[in-house]
Amino acid sequence: MPLKEEFRLQGNFLFKHRSYLPLIIVAVGLAVYIYTLNATNTTLEQFNDYKVELIFLFVAFFGQFIRAYSVGFAAKNTSGRNTSVGQVADSLNSTGIYSIVRHPLYLGNFFMWLGIALFTANFWFIIAFLFMYWLYYERIMYAEEEFLREKYGTTYEKWAENTPAIIPCIKKWVKPNGTFSLWKVIKQEKSGILNIFLTIFLFKVIAGYILFENFSIGQNIWTWALVGAVIYYSIVKIVQKSSKLS
Repeated sequence: MPLKEEFRLQGNFLFKHRSYLPLIIVAVGLAVYIYTLNATNTTLEQFNDYKVELIFLFVAFFGQFIRAYSVGFAAKNTSGRNTSVGQVADSLNSTGIYSIVRHPLYLGNFFMWLGIALFTANFWFIIAFLFMYWLYYERIMYAEEEFLREKYGTTYEKWAENTPAIIPCIKKWVKPNGTFSLWKVIKQEKSGILNIFLTIFLFKVIAGYILFENFSIGQNIWTWALVGAVIYYSIVKIVQKSSKLS
């Protein structure tokens, strides 16, 4: 099979199953995190010191912000978390953040999971994450671009020729055509916030109970952060089900 067709086939497969990548990162990252803490003889006091970890959280939330901004201005049935129906693009997003980078959602995903990877404090795991993320999403982006090229032809090609794939070029900024939809962001991205805090919680709690006899789940700030995220997620789900907002 020619590489062009093989890349697209792989990309379509990975797109439909892209929700599994975070699970791999979390599983391997947790093991590396526990190993690193043990190898560096980390004390319980150091383990519960979250000052540096707030920087990692900021990196993750920077990625969530990129996603939120992209989704908020995106046209209907274009940007989202759809995984079962394959590629969806009822129109071509080319203004706003899409005028400076072709794949802002994947750029956002990168920072979200880089923030999580940083929690391991393991240089080689972070390097491995960068390589795995590049290899994984390169195929997905290729398949997505082939889909858009076939659907929008020269319109897509002109936009893609002038817009970088993953590293933004701010000077190419074009004001968004549509208006920002806060409800769309809340609805589509509610799981992103929950996943960030859930992952950090799993890292801290599992590692804490394995490595420290005196570890207390209630004394860890990330426990209460997760509680807040769960409450937020639950409220949004309830509002979605009880209202006519879509």
